[in-house]
Amino acid sequence: MRIVLVGPPGAGKGTQATRLAEKLRIPHISTGDLFRANISRQTELGKLAKSYMDAGNLVPDEVTIAMAKDRMSQPDAAGGFLLDGFPRNVSQAEALDELLKSEGIKLDAVLDLEVPEDEVVKRIAGRRVCRKDSAHVFHVTYSPPKREGVCDHCGGELYQRDDDSEETVRKRLEVYHTQTEPVIDYYRAQGLVVTISAMGPVDEVTSRALEALKSRQ
Repeated sequence: MRIVLVGPPGAGKGTQATRLAEKLRIPHISTGDLFRANISRQTELGKLAKSYMDAGNLVPDEVTIAMAKDRMSQPDAAGGFLLDGFPRNVSQAEALDELLKSEGIKLDAVLDLEVPEDEVVKRIAGRRVCRKDSAHVFHVTYSPPKREGVCDHCGGELYQRDDDSEETVRKRLEVYHTQTEPVIDYYRAQGLVVTISAMGPVDEVTSRALEALKSRQ
């Protein structure tokens, strides 16, 4: 299957993308991974992307699209792929359509993970990270530490990252509404969108997604 995964920040896209790609036996292609891989290998596209990032600018659509095109042309993606974080806007979606059309293939589904805005804020703003080891992450509601403000694993101080503040989360949601929601409308007009609730245990959301995708196979 060829799938695009969309949803607001905090919807669990990364977790679900990894799980769904494994279940469906297709590669998980995320823009973050594409950037890191190309920059690490010092490809021409990676050098170009890094020059924009180092200057504090957004990487242009054409660079992102070229990276995605290169990744989707790899042998492991011949039978399908799951795109996460791309396309991020309508112009990227249109470019993806043209790219797939030129290869004689098309998307099977756009999986939309739906989460209420207040829940998004609650999920992200409630995160607390250990200063000693950032791999140790807690949540004030869903997975609180035994002692408030103290890491269960190493005793380090727990803090809220700037990116996780409620103000920052709401700004990220504004960007999502402005840039990404039109992508969902774009694909809905093509009859490709499958919307599921991303509320509840991770396993339940994965099962819900797999069941919904069956209708697109």
